[in-house]
Amino acid sequence: MSTPTDNSQLRVGLVAINRLTITFLVDNSIEWFAKLPPGFKLELPQHLSDPRTVKDPLTGVPIINLEDFCCGAHGFSALIETQRDDDEERHLTLFDTGPDSKSIVRNVMAMQVPVDQIERVVLSHWHSDHSGGMLSFLQMRSPGAPKCVVDLHPDRPTARGIAIPPTYETIIGRLPADPTFELIASAGGVVEKHAEGHTVAGATVYVSGEIPRVTTFEQGLLGAVRFVEEDSKPGRWTSEPHIMDERYVAVDVIGKGVIIFSACSHAGIVNVVKDAVQRFSRPIYMIIGGLHLGSADLASRIAPTVDFLANQLRPSPTYVLPMHCSGFQCKVALDSALGEGCVPAGVGVKIEVHGDRDQEDRLSCPTFT
Repeated sequence: MSTPTDNSQLRVGLVAINRLTITFLVDNSIEWFAKLPPGFKLELPQHLSDPRTVKDPLTGVPIINLEDFCCGAHGFSALIETQRDDDEERHLTLFDTGPDSKSIVRNVMAMQVPVDQIERVVLSHWHSDHSGGMLSFLQMRSPGAPKCVVDLHPDRPTARGIAIPPTYETIIGRLPADPTFELIASAGGVVEKHAEGHTVAGATVYVSGEIPRVTTFEQGLLGAVRFVEEDSKPGRWTSEPHIMDERYVAVDVIGKGVIIFSACSHAGIVNVVKDAVQRFSRPIYMIIGGLHLGSADLASRIAPTVDFLANQLRPSPTYVLPMHCSGFQCKVALDSALGEGCVPAGVGVKIEVHGDRDQEDRLSCPTFT
């Protein structure tokens, strides 16, 4: 059994907050009808309760104008709004930007996001289904808006591609190019390169550094390849399963615990959770994002992943939101193990998490086997 390491340097100054609001701006799934826990709100009732929604002159009821609703896309983006206390300054952080120039723009408009107030974009890793909307997002901002920081890992690849099983020697294609540092700056972003963990948004959001790989069954993205250029030699593709530039984001809510955002979990979500537990010595309240267990060659990882989250981690997470690249079988397994603790979230869903100071002293220090 492992318990958190009592090391103040590991905690890097993350401040527990009293109010967190999450809005999912890009995801593979659209969820209109699911029963969600308290604090979660589907997109449709958000539109219907908005006073700006046009009413039908014939019937007098609001029009469900599907032109103004979110669209799904293979990628991820979440707007994270943090506030230490209700009367203190709020911070808006955008975690990833989806796969393309269109979905992020449409969905930001659908959810009425105040783009000029977003202080920082954090890119989880250099894959275009997470970076593809970055330039179009930056270009949405008003000319006079405060500068937006773009928080990036410095190791930007020339190109990344996909090889297929069983040998992973056949490369079927390369991903679209991630935006360059120069293009980001020319679009108005202030480039910050970080390989180490650090806090942002007034110390209310933690952006991880390199995620330690400690599990035996999480072996990265087996078909990942990277194009490497060398001086005086032709470029070549090389296997790169571990995607070491990947980072997760964490927020700590008073009386609840840590909320983890892991956009793709190439490191393995168990490795991510273990790092967060060791780093913050706080229970894991919510796990959000892609678990990358959807493809057939990764199916063997589903059972040990679910077993860790449901049985080995104590206390187990209150909620797990398997999104983006998690896959159907993973969602079924989590639903079977966690019941209502597995939440079918999708693009357009909004979550409000409020701190509970009365519960703060009752939180138990997490352990895992």
